[in-house]
Amino acid sequence: MKKAWGGRFSKSPEQWIEEFGASISFDKELVFEDIEGSIAHVKMLGKTNIIPLVESEKIADGLEKLKAKAEDGKLEYSASEEDIHLNLEKMLIKEIGAVGGKLHTGRSRNDQVATDMHLYLKKQVEIIIAHINELQTALVDQANKNVETVFPGYTHLQRAQPVSFAHHLLAYFWMLERDKERFTESLKRIDISPLGASALAGTTFPIDRHYAAELLGFSSVYENSMDAVSDRDFIVEFLSNAALTITHLSRLAEEFILWSSKEFNYIELDDTYATGSSIMPQKKNPDMAELIRGKSGRVIGNLMSMLTVLKGLPLTYNKDMQEDKEGMFDTVHTIIGSLKIFTGMIATMSVKTDSMESAVHQDFSNATELADYLAAKGIPFREAHEIVGKLVLSCINKNCYLLDLRLPELKEACAEIEEDVFTILSPVEAVKRRNSYGGTGFEQVKKQLDKAQQLL
Repeated sequence: MKKAWGGRFSKSPEQWIEEFGASISFDKELVFEDIEGSIAHVKMLGKTNIIPLVESEKIADGLEKLKAKAEDGKLEYSASEEDIHLNLEKMLIKEIGAVGGKLHTGRSRNDQVATDMHLYLKKQVEIIIAHINELQTALVDQANKNVETVFPGYTHLQRAQPVSFAHHLLAYFWMLERDKERFTESLKRIDISPLGASALAGTTFPIDRHYAAELLGFSSVYENSMDAVSDRDFIVEFLSNAALTITHLSRLAEEFILWSSKEFNYIELDDTYATGSSIMPQKKNPDMAELIRGKSGRVIGNLMSMLTVLKGLPLTYNKDMQEDKEGMFDTVHTIIGSLKIFTGMIATMSVKTDSMESAVHQDFSNATELADYLAAKGIPFREAHEIVGKLVLSCINKNCYLLDLRLPELKEACAEIEEDVFTILSPVEAVKRRNSYGGTGFEQVKKQLDKAQQLL
């Protein structure tokens, strides 16, 4: 079969080589962006009289027909035409005749594919930002219900201090807020048009790049044609932002997996987001959370893959760059799916407040309260720390907790301890009193929620 670039060649590649080099199996995902870019390009060709206006309009009309067929799923692609660009060009010529061959005037596949990816990522990043916002809303809704739900806070996966469960959930709100800011900021570098850079050096035709960019909704154009066709920084930045977002989701997934276990028993996931066992009838597995935790490896891997592809490439376009798309598409689908799943999981989960309350009464997470209590009475904190540490050891040996001790036992450890210590040792009081800015105190958490809701 004759190739669009075949004039210089005396023979065609064998079919298996042709299939190895083709990208249509995955870059067909860019069909709408490719048509959109081509419509803008051909309108620019007509406006600048590079081709007659009547031909420009005929080509644009043919492209609109292809777009309608694409929407109906009626386009058939061929590996022999290599990629989405040549597939659509062949379809266009079949649709409107030889005049369709004028579409590629003043353009290369190099600037064409770059344009497609800029258009694609611009749309997808805006969708991702909206999904992050929905997930944040679900977190805020659950936090609103659990401001005064006292929950064990952990360090090193060991009970540390009691906190408001809302405070714990809102930590993820702020992680996602930073993710949203990074994606929003990246739009500046995505929203640039490479169209008109041609293969690498621009073109001799009197094109109007700014007009084409305006038609496509881009805010600016690349200043350097070589940079325009070789730049994949915007994809790397997207993959980096996505890798950090999926890392945050993976951390929360890990917590959901732990919390829904019998050993923790802090939450129960809705049946929609769990599965059973083919052999064990009693099982309820947090599979969706586990999948998100697992899929983080793919997204992080896509970033590493892209960086590795680019690290040794001389300017400008190289065939290696064909490897920029599959990881990008996979990351987009994975991130959007993970955000949607998590939004549903959080919105529908049951919080086992009784289990949480029981947990904070059966540990030593109030030990810091006692140390602070002694420090407030003028005892140097290091000395107070040691006094409380010995009391904790004594309790462990007696198989009891600090609140189980009687006042005489406490005074034996430190004469400054008074009856009010039992209020101080209360888990609820311990949380309530941590009222420093950004702390877990109930009043601070309410202020934090107000700010979060304003941001949403």
